[in-house]
Amino acid sequence: MAYQRFDGITEFVLAAQLQSFTAAALQLGVTSSAVGKGVSRLERRLGVKLLHRTTRRLSLTSEGEIYLTSCLRVIGDLDDTEDCLSTGQPEPRGQLRIELPGAFGRTHIAPALIALARQYPQLDLTITFGDRTVDMISEGIDLAVRIGDLKDDPELVARPLGEQHLVICASPDYLRKRGQVAGKAALLEHDCIIGWRRGIRATWLLSGPDGSVDEQEIHVRHELGDGEMMVRGVLEGCGLSQLPTWLVHEHLKSGDLVTVLDEFSGVRMPIHVIWPRTRYVQPKVRVVSDALLALAEGRPEVFACGPA
Repeated sequence: MAYQRFDGITEFVLAAQLQSFTAAALQLGVTSSAVGKGVSRLERRLGVKLLHRTTRRLSLTSEGEIYLTSCLRVIGDLDDTEDCLSTGQPEPRGQLRIELPGAFGRTHIAPALIALARQYPQLDLTITFGDRTVDMISEGIDLAVRIGDLKDDPELVARPLGEQHLVICASPDYLRKRGQVAGKAALLEHDCIIGWRRGIRATWLLSGPDGSVDEQEIHVRHELGDGEMMVRGVLEGCGLSQLPTWLVHEHLKSGDLVTVLDEFSGVRMPIHVIWPRTRYVQPKVRVVSDALLALAEGRPEVFACGPA
């Protein structure tokens, strides 16, 4: 019968979260043997092993991790629906896993999300930072912010937050010592600071007068694997760097940094908030995405296009 497909799911979820049949049994008011049998029946029906069992604890198999993510998402949907039916107001609740780009996420987005969590005591945030493109669905990520062009993916919903504008900047002290940057070919003579790379040809994106974007080879002096350290290197006069305006806005405003080759600095990269497409958008996803859209609208110096 159709309802039998849900047999063992409650036992599996609790056992996986608590890493113990005994602990799950205490919460359910049954014996640990009953919990173990329920999980075993579920594994037989699915035809895969979900949990590794040892005498000390339980751990998820790779298939178990995938299945647990789906189960938690379905349970979250049911909790949201029941909450809405009982109160008329869908309250954001449960765990929300968010993936943010490194320096941008730490500086401009994570603080706003932490402040938002104070408004919703039942909302639990799991925030990770990275600049790689992840498979949101297979990795169980509920919402992400991405900088750069997106692939046409029918499984994802995307909302634009703004644009990242790239500029090439230097400290006045560096330019006094090394001279002005006379044309884009001079980037092969000046000291340039870039992020860490893995055997990739070093180029910067430059905009032409017709709006086209070209790659310009540069002379790399320093490779620093963190955006804030790249800014520090430029401030200390170690070279030029191509950086987003949201990262150097205050330094440009104070005069500690200046831009060069402005005629080639029209390169923009879109910023989006994205989440997996579903028939029903959970309140926690809706609340956070709406908050990010409001944040972007209120911070034009960070999210709007144009130089600082």
